[in-house]
Amino acid sequence: MSLQSEISRRKTFAVIAHPDAGKTTLTEKLLLFGGAIQTAGAVKSNKIKKGTVSDFMEIERQRGISVSTSVMGFEYRDLQINILDTPGHEDFAEDTYRTLTAVDSAIVVVDVANGVEKQTEKLTKVCRMRHTPIIFFVNKMDREGKDPFDLLDEIEQKLEVKVKPLSWPIGMGQRFKGVYDLYQKSLILFNPHGTHNEGDLIVFEDLSDPDLERYIGDTAAKELRSEVEMVETVYPSFTQEDYEQGNICPVFFGSAVNNFGVKEMLDCFVEIAPPPLSRPTEERIVDPKEEKFSGFIFKIFANMDPRHRDRIAFLRVCSGKFERNKNYRHIRLGRDMKFPNPTAFMASRKTLLEEAYPGDVIGLYDSGNFKIGDSLTEGEILHFKGLPAFSPEQFRYVENADPLKQKQFAKGLDQLMDEGVAQMFTRQSDGRRIIGTVGALQFEVIQHRLESEYSAKCRYEPVSLYKATWVHAENAADLKEFLDRRKRDIAKDKDGNWVFLAETAWVLQTVQEAFPKIEFRFTSE
Repeated sequence: MSLQSEISRRKTFAVIAHPDAGKTTLTEKLLLFGGAIQTAGAVKSNKIKKGTVSDFMEIERQRGISVSTSVMGFEYRDLQINILDTPGHEDFAEDTYRTLTAVDSAIVVVDVANGVEKQTEKLTKVCRMRHTPIIFFVNKMDREGKDPFDLLDEIEQKLEVKVKPLSWPIGMGQRFKGVYDLYQKSLILFNPHGTHNEGDLIVFEDLSDPDLERYIGDTAAKELRSEVEMVETVYPSFTQEDYEQGNICPVFFGSAVNNFGVKEMLDCFVEIAPPPLSRPTEERIVDPKEEKFSGFIFKIFANMDPRHRDRIAFLRVCSGKFERNKNYRHIRLGRDMKFPNPTAFMASRKTLLEEAYPGDVIGLYDSGNFKIGDSLTEGEILHFKGLPAFSPEQFRYVENADPLKQKQFAKGLDQLMDEGVAQMFTRQSDGRRIIGTVGALQFEVIQHRLESEYSAKCRYEPVSLYKATWVHAENAADLKEFLDRRKRDIAKDKDGNWVFLAETAWVLQTVQEAFPKIEFRFTSE
C-alpha cells in the first residue's frame, strides 16, 4: 500500500472529559466495536477487580481514575483507529495538554446531568486554540439530566463553539426510548437490559410516517417530530469543511455504559474525522505526505510493565514512514539511533511493529535518551512546537526517607520528572529539591510510584511559594545581575534552566517591575 493510502487510512484522536463523565467507559465501548477487546472492564465496580483496559497503573485501579494517557489502536471498517484516552482529573491536565498536540481530532464527553464542567472548559479551550475538530458525546441519557436544548445552549455559551446535533434523544431517564440518527436517517431503540446490535436499528427516512407511533408510542413520537423540526430550523447545516476547521461541532447522544449511541457516533466519526494533519516546527510546516520520516516525543512513561522496569517514549509519527532498525537522527543529542523493538499499543499490551505511518503513535524503549518534545528525523533539523511545561502552582520539598535506598530514590525521582509527572527545581542557595505540580494529587502519585516501582520512599516538607517562573534576558550581564541580586530565590530546573521562585504574588509583581529587562515566562517549551 502506498504512503498516501496508508495516511488516509488513519484517524488519531483523543477522548477528553471532566472526571466521571464516562470517558474511559466510552473508550472501552469503541474498542469493543473495533474487536480490540472482548469484554469491557467494570470501571467503578470494586467487585470486579479487572479494572478498565486503559487504566493499567496500580494507583489508577485503586482510585478508579485515569492518571496517565494511554494509547490504543485497532482496525475498524478498513481504517486504523488510534485512540488516546486522557486523564480527566484536573491535577493531570498537563499530560492531557501534551497529548492534544499528538492528535488530529477530539471527542469530548459531557455528562447530561452535570453539563459543561470546569475541566471540559479548559480542555476544549486548548482544542479551540489548536483548531482541533471536536465531536461531543452527551452521555448517561438513561438517567435524568438537563433538557437537550438547554444543554446545547450551555455548550455553545460556555465553550464558545457552534454545535450541530447529528443524533437526537427520544426522552431521558426512565422515559428514554432511544435516539434518532439525523446523519444516517435511522431510529435506534434503547433496550435497558440487553445488548445493542444491528437489529436495533430501523431505517426511518421520514418522521411523519405513522409507523413511528408503533415503535415509540404516541407521546414520544409527537415530541420527537417537533424537536427534530426545531433542530433543523435552529442549528446550521453540517458541512465537512466547517467541522474540519473547528467551526462546527457535531453532537451525539447516548449511554456509554449501556453501549448505546456509541456505534452511531463511531460510524460518523470514521467518515468525517480528518486524516493526519500537518505539524508546525520552528523551521517550517511538516506535511504528512513527505517521503522522509519525522516525529516527536510527547510523553514518557516508566515501568509500564513493572516486571521489566521498562521506560517507553511515546512518539507521534508526523511524516514519511518509520521503520524498525533504521537509523534516525535524535536532533537534541545530535546523534543517530536505531530502534530494534518499536511497539504498537493496546493499553498496556504491546506488540512489536515493523513500520508505522503518519498519525500512528509508537512506543520506543528508552534508556534515558529522550525528553518530552524531542524530535527524530532522517537528518533534517526540526523542532516541533507546542509542547508546553506549565508553571506549577503547588510546591513541596522532597527528601529521601530511607538512607539505604538513595540510589533508587534518585533514579525514581529522575525518571518520574522526565515523564512530566511534575517538575523539580534545585534551589541554588542550599541545594534542596523542590517538587512543583499543577495539582495536589500528583504528590500522592509520586510517593506511590516511588514505593511500588522503585522500592524507594520519600517524605515531603512544606515550602511557602506562590509561583515558579522561567527567567530569560537578551543580555547576559542583565541576567547575571538579576541572579546575583535575587540569589535566595533562584533555582534550576531539571534541564539546567534558571527559575525564579516567588513567595507571593506581590513579590513576583515587585520583582518584575524592578527588573524590566528580565523576561518572566509562565510556560517552558
